[in-house]
Amino acid sequence: MTIAHEEAVIEAAAVDAIFAEARTANVFTGDVTDEQARAIYELTKFGPTAFNSQPLRVTYVRSDEARATLVDALSAGNRAKTASAPLVAVLSYDTAWPEQWDAFLPGYNAPKAMYDAAPDLAAATGNNNAHLQAGYFILAVRSLGLAAGPMTGADFAKIDTAFFPDGSQKSFLVVNIGQPGEDAWGAAKPKFAYEDVVRTV
Repeated sequence: MTIAHEEAVIEAAAVDAIFAEARTANVFTGDVTDEQARAIYELTKFGPTAFNSQPLRVTYVRSDEARATLVDALSAGNRAKTASAPLVAVLSYDTAWPEQWDAFLPGYNAPKAMYDAAPDLAAATGNNNAHLQAGYFILAVRSLGLAAGPMTGADFAKIDTAFFPDGSQKSFLVVNIGQPGEDAWGAAKPKFAYEDVVRTV
């Protein structure tokens, strides 16, 4: 039992499933239902973002045609596992996320002018907060008893051209989802210790 288990307010089994024992899977089996796919997002949406902006967009790739297009845009080492994963998600951010201001922060739109006047800031904020939500997405997958295989080895410009040709979204992560298959994990990789990365000032 670690200090993380001792201090957590959720059961040790949940700590293990979401954090301590969870690993990035490279081999998948089983199925991911539409209900599970929806539940992943329904959990993801509760994580905090700047101004409640929620710029993350999720594209679930289920059809054979879309899967083939996606696989073609991946690095060689990611193709086989993505072709066979029960479900694949392309995570992107909404490039026009400030236009939804009244939907995600009704009654307080003063900060919107800052983003309207600075497109680069709007893009950076959308990108950064969508990445934050991607972390919640992976934890949501794990909380349903599934394994996630997030990947950045891809030609994201090619993915954007294929899936978001109007420029409405910018992709940044591909996530394979399913039950872990045989020998899904590979060798365990070391994690930095608290003393290596944390300081108090």
